[in-house]
Amino acid sequence: MRAANRGDQRAYAVLLGAIAPVVRGIVRARGAALGNEHCEDIVQDVLLTIHLKRQTWREEAPLRPWIYAITRHKVIDAFRARGNRVDLPVEDFAEILPAPATEDPIAARDMARVIDQLEPRAAQIVRAIGIDGETTAETGARLGMTEGAVRVALHRALKRLAQLRERMIE
Repeated sequence: MRAANRGDQRAYAVLLGAIAPVVRGIVRARGAALGNEHCEDIVQDVLLTIHLKRQTWREEAPLRPWIYAITRHKVIDAFRARGNRVDLPVEDFAEILPAPATEDPIAARDMARVIDQLEPRAAQIVRAIGIDGETTAETGARLGMTEGAVRVALHRALKRLAQLRERMIE
């Protein structure tokens, strides 16, 4: 490392070749729960950090503890980045996972019943904007209303729907 810090490229290549297997072993031992692909990412991160921070190593200090400290901190960082999440292959659970959610036909029927309790123009506006995804401009043009009038009517219709829902819950 001393020679590498003084610009000897050959010494630096020898150093990296010597420390890479050691770093890999430490990462695999400490980070086994992260999985092999994550371990190799950590090894590369450690080697990059050593490259970028090699001038911070004090020449009178031993090299091994400095490398171990960097490696330990990078493994800890990887665990922190992962958080409390545990990654498991979905194939192991494919048989017991629920089917994808589909639209509840009863909810759609109930929504239609409640909307039908509105006056016809208000029901048209709610369906057009809330269900069909029309804009207020499109709805207004289709119904012969201004955008402002459509927004006011929609607001009143939604307020009425909230009242109807409250009655259904009671």
